[in-house]
Amino acid sequence: MNRIFLLSAEVPFRIVFLLFLSIVAASNISAQIITAGNYYSMVLCSDGTVRAFGSNVTGQLGDSSMENKNIAVRVKNLTRVTAIAGEGNRSIALKDDSTVWAWGHNFYGQIGDSTNFNRTLPVQVIGLSGVIAIAAGDYHSLVLLKDSTVWSWGWGTYGQLGNGTGISWWPVKIDSLSGVIAIAAGGYHSLALKKDGTVWAWGANAAGALGTENTSPSDYPIKVSGLSNVKSISATVSNSYAIKNDGTLWVWGENTYSQLGNNTEAFSTLPRQVTGLSGITAFTGGFQHSLALKNDGTVWAWGNNSAGQLGNGAIDSNNIYVYQPTMVQGLSGVVALTGGGTHTLAVKNDGTVWAWGYNLQGQLGNGTNTEFYTIPVKVTGSWQALTTVNEQQSLPVDFVLSQNYPNPFNPSTTLHYSIPVRSTVRLSVYSVLGQKIAEIVNETKDAGQYVHSFDASQLASGVYFYRIEAVSVREPGNVAVLTKKMLLLR
Repeated sequence: MNRIFLLSAEVPFRIVFLLFLSIVAASNISAQIITAGNYYSMVLCSDGTVRAFGSNVTGQLGDSSMENKNIAVRVKNLTRVTAIAGEGNRSIALKDDSTVWAWGHNFYGQIGDSTNFNRTLPVQVIGLSGVIAIAAGDYHSLVLLKDSTVWSWGWGTYGQLGNGTGISWWPVKIDSLSGVIAIAAGGYHSLALKKDGTVWAWGANAAGALGTENTSPSDYPIKVSGLSNVKSISATVSNSYAIKNDGTLWVWGENTYSQLGNNTEAFSTLPRQVTGLSGITAFTGGFQHSLALKNDGTVWAWGNNSAGQLGNGAIDSNNIYVYQPTMVQGLSGVVALTGGGTHTLAVKNDGTVWAWGYNLQGQLGNGTNTEFYTIPVKVTGSWQALTTVNEQQSLPVDFVLSQNYPNPFNPSTTLHYSIPVRSTVRLSVYSVLGQKIAEIVNETKDAGQYVHSFDASQLASGVYFYRIEAVSVREPGNVAVLTKKMLLLR
């Protein structure tokens, strides 16, 4: 852990930081991260635990069983989680000690524990440290380390491991890749975003998902053509997505179901802008549909709607697709978004999680197995009780200031902290020169876990620090001063 000192305009303070990167949308509630696999869903709560629901045929829910669940269950033996990823029938989690844990399907070694046995409980991925981001493809996994290198494991027949190997039972470094700040994994291809705003791709390319003007696969990373000034990336089965600094969304690859949103069904080997959309803050997709989150909190969807996954109140059959983005009905104030195979989840700023689309395995988490929901329905989950304080049965045992999420961020992020006793709390944000930028909290709080959003829309890109000062009400000598680093990247 690094320790540095800065001179503050008020008083000197010590900075202790650990920087995490993420490609997931910002959230300002306790259900801080959501992700979805083919027919299941996961929620990361602000207390560092994970809930899962839906299909469990290979143990991907992590509750030691292989029975489907239509109401969220807690992933066992897993705490202090900072990020989650799920795809296919396998789940991955990143803990605050930079270790990676995985469970579920493992026939191709995608769990990374040197075996090919399915796991119904989380196991640690071997040989990794200093991990700051994770990504999950159908049968392969990626991690980004704090030294900006990328490591991969699992099935690599189409080149998706990026190092020329056909299969790997444990993480192997992609030697030809450096300077990376974000990663994404599609079905059989992978993406990396570099510090210079360029995107690099490798793996399967039959529908142009690599963005290289051809359909030839690549065993090693190659630069996506005609794309620059990118700030975030994502990938689905055969599609790739990028958001530029100007808030425009660019898509390339498969288009049989019009998931490119360009009024055609022809695939594209080059990035194409999705017209009619601006101010995009997050994006995601499923097997055959695409979704975007705008900075006004609305969700827009297009592509295949055979299971109601577009949330427009209808099911479109007989090869009728939605060619242009349409707004999801009855949904506003959304802060996070994720797409499963044929379903979608969204988190609202009031602390609730909503879902729509296919539900036969219970992946919408509303306590039913009704086959389709064509408009958003509320997910049942205990994380909603965490919105303002905490789960009373699990009070913190120490003062903790968690890494903000997401990081880097634009324009908003969330700050999480825990206090073990009733305390006077001050939570502030500072510039690199020690100047106080904002005071988010200055009041007495009961013991518990708290989350607050920070809006940096009026600030310039750069490094900022956030600090908590907590003084026990009953024992004034019990004082905690904790500081972490965050990066605003426009």
